[in-house]
Amino acid sequence: MQTNESLHRGLQERHIRLMALGSAIGVGLFLGSANAIRLAGPAILLSYVLGGLAIFIIMRALGEMAVQNPVAGSFSRYAQDYLGPLPGYLTGWNYWFMWIMTCIAEITAVGVYMGVWFPDVPQWIWALAALVTMGAVNLAAVKAYGEFEFWFAMIKVVTIVLMIIGGGAMIVFGLGNHGTPTGISNLWAHGGFMPNGVKGMLMALQMVMFAYLGVEMIGLTAGEADNPKKSIPDAINSVFWRILIFYVGALFVILSIYPWNELGTHGSPFVMTFERLGIKSAAGIINFVVLTAALSSCNGGIYSTGRMLFNLAQQGQAPRAFAVTSRSGIPYWAILVSLAALLLGVLLNYLVPAQVFVWVTSAATFGAIWTWAIVLITQMKYRRSLSAAQCEQLVFRMPFFPYASYLALAFLVLVIGLMAYFPDTRVALIVGPLWLVSLTVLYYVFGLGRKAIV
Repeated sequence: MQTNESLHRGLQERHIRLMALGSAIGVGLFLGSANAIRLAGPAILLSYVLGGLAIFIIMRALGEMAVQNPVAGSFSRYAQDYLGPLPGYLTGWNYWFMWIMTCIAEITAVGVYMGVWFPDVPQWIWALAALVTMGAVNLAAVKAYGEFEFWFAMIKVVTIVLMIIGGGAMIVFGLGNHGTPTGISNLWAHGGFMPNGVKGMLMALQMVMFAYLGVEMIGLTAGEADNPKKSIPDAINSVFWRILIFYVGALFVILSIYPWNELGTHGSPFVMTFERLGIKSAAGIINFVVLTAALSSCNGGIYSTGRMLFNLAQQGQAPRAFAVTSRSGIPYWAILVSLAALLLGVLLNYLVPAQVFVWVTSAATFGAIWTWAIVLITQMKYRRSLSAAQCEQLVFRMPFFPYASYLALAFLVLVIGLMAYFPDTRVALIVGPLWLVSLTVLYYVFGLGRKAIV
């Protein structure tokens, strides 16, 4: 092991493209979409479009800074530089905590999915196996991580594309429906396109935004991309269109084939669609796909936590050892500490009742919204620090500045209000602020951030 403090640029454009896509396609689309559909009906399509527009604005704001200054830590480093040490510190540790919470849920989900095939094997064994495997991948060269994420994302993409093509053939040609086209009348035939009104569509937004959690990880790849000025803009610009195709397209097909008020009563909509197309082993196929989706999220989460601790150490806001990298440019101490925290999570999920997942996912959602808001605020401060001539020289300029940023911030405030409205997610507005207050106390007690490495 070397004791250098630099990452290697081993992520190619194809890695970053698929990582961007994979991070936006999670378990929520395959298994959790039915809950959002019950709230909004077919109008869930509009919820995903609205959420997608907000995410696109956020990613363009992040991209403007990441292309000009491609560093590890991304939004945490930018918050440090343009908002001050405390916001940078809070954003970095909050993002680390968000991914720890998400990974705890994902590795436990792996145990649940494997239990479908191996019901006699204790769930914690599969969770531990997933953690060890993904930890080993992240401790190898960054290119190995990129390859795993590339193929994990590819599996999800191929599954959704096949479902859209097969479902489209059912809608137009009657494939799997005895030759009778189903058409798209189910989109309005059961209480209208917006059966629960605007309120129902808004109520689904919190679930929609949780599905988008992780897309900002593109920014963290900037420090290890071999050509960030090309790969980062390409990945970010395609985020919105990917969301339209893979979220809105898939749900459009499902909602056209089945009445919205029947979805969720007979299992996953994806399983139902594949079975109707004549694929008898659909349940097993989808179980495999959601298994790879969970592993993909865990893989990306370990990557994100390691790079964020690396950045915090460079800023003097975490132990200096976290900034040490191996010969292949891996911040191994930062990754090992994150893995240790996840081992505690496996133990807690083994000992504590299942309701712990509500806390875990709620805390993760709060962490994501904080991160997205900081990205927008930081970009506005960054832009105002530039002269007119410097603004003209920006390679990847934020569109419709500053109005788009204000609209996206207002949208995030709306989502926070919706989280406060529901008892199940209200806990996030208790756990999240308490975590930030605890971090602030530690910041002032230990004087963190006053002695940066770089």
